[in-house]
Amino acid sequence: MERVRVVVQTADHLSMAGLTSYLGSRAEIEVLDWDRRTRAHVVVVAADRMGPEVLTELRRVVADAGAPVVLVLDEVGEKDVLAAVEYRVVAILPRTAATGERVLRSVLAAASGGGVMPPSLVAELLRHVEQLQRELVSPDTSVPKLTPREADVLRLMADGLGTAEIAGQLCYSERTIKNVFYGLTTRLNLRNRPHAVAYALRKGMI
Repeated sequence: MERVRVVVQTADHLSMAGLTSYLGSRAEIEVLDWDRRTRAHVVVVAADRMGPEVLTELRRVVADAGAPVVLVLDEVGEKDVLAAVEYRVVAILPRTAATGERVLRSVLAAASGGGVMPPSLVAELLRHVEQLQRELVSPDTSVPKLTPREADVLRLMADGLGTAEIAGQLCYSERTIKNVFYGLTTRLNLRNRPHAVAYALRKGMI
């Protein structure tokens, strides 16, 4: 089984040492140096709080690595998720809850197409999706429809399954599942997995 390649980015040397040491000790993880970031499956970013510097860093990480991001923050607010989802952040962990095991689970979930969001942030994302869709869909236009396969994929994502598990459940290849998800997110102008699941739940599609 291929190991998950991870890059860690943080200005805090203690956080860098702790994260790289724990993740590097796990057989399923390979920690890469920053100069090999283009080969990473997942990027872990740790910071004090969401601010202009962190958003700039996330923008650079996405441009350089193009991989999903696990974000560890000292302070996590409801508005953070709205900014974070634009930069491929699929998991947000408060530092007080970011044990090595939880970071590992988040990394593995991100690598398999999943995500981890605190319940309060999911609620805020749902409210944001409602507002966004009022702008995207006019009152006299029907809500976009999902194909049966798209609905099945989103339903299993909502249950917390990763890409490989969904492929196994539906008897498709992982590439097919990724293509289905890419197609529906592009068509509905959705940013990533948490955004797509929140939108589908809010609209009663799944």
